[in-house]
Amino acid sequence: MRPVLSLLFKIGKRRTKSLEDEVLEIQAGNFQLQNQLINKYKPFIAKAVSSVCKRYINETDDEFSIGLIAFNEAIEKYSKDKGSSLLSFAELIIKRRVIDYIRKESKNLTVTMSEQDVDQDDYASNKIEATLSVEEFQKQIDQEQRKEEILFYQTVLKDFGLTFSDLLECSPKHADARQNAIEVAHTLVQNQELKKHLFEKKMLPMKHLEGLVDVSRKTIERNRKYIIAVSIILSGDYIYLKDYLKGAVLSEKRDCARSS
Repeated sequence: MRPVLSLLFKIGKRRTKSLEDEVLEIQAGNFQLQNQLINKYKPFIAKAVSSVCKRYINETDDEFSIGLIAFNEAIEKYSKDKGSSLLSFAELIIKRRVIDYIRKESKNLTVTMSEQDVDQDDYASNKIEATLSVEEFQKQIDQEQRKEEILFYQTVLKDFGLTFSDLLECSPKHADARQNAIEVAHTLVQNQELKKHLFEKKMLPMKHLEGLVDVSRKTIERNRKYIIAVSIILSGDYIYLKDYLKGAVLSEKRDCARSS
């Protein structure tokens, strides 16, 4: 009898709050929950930091403190517009902040090494070596950060049912078509209502969108996946992908100008 009553009157059942629900509570001012959440996810933070540092991380390490601050930053900045779970977003922010910290520390180390040298010849030689070492290290750091950003982007695409293979197949073949699709994406993300629809429904708001752009509904539908992919980049914290997109836009404009 009780199972039947439970179904009828929802007895004994309460909806479990998701992590994202808790974040909304924190953003509304629940600081006690914020501290609880940070303490609960310390192992997650340590793991994310450790993956960057390539070593075991203690809570006493400076890098762990950077990770804590970054996790808190992710809580404060998270919104559904990010297009993925809080943990995926937090992992990206943590790794990015730790990489920034390592980059800064490497520069400070170079200055310290140079200042310790007394002989001018040795000073010049060591400074050149240190500079080259830092430049190489910077390249490695940039590669790591770019990789993490792409992996995060891949998880967001998955939420929309998209893969990199899909993007390769659906990318417009002509420069002017790609340029038009990118402009449609810009129009979409600049409209908060349309952007909200995209990230909540995981689909383009076709009816409203076609009234705002000089592109036919048929063309929008044909380039739907590409427009969604670009919109995700424009809406999120994608440092490298946004730079790549800017370069692509400039290249498309030059190609269009040559062909006209």
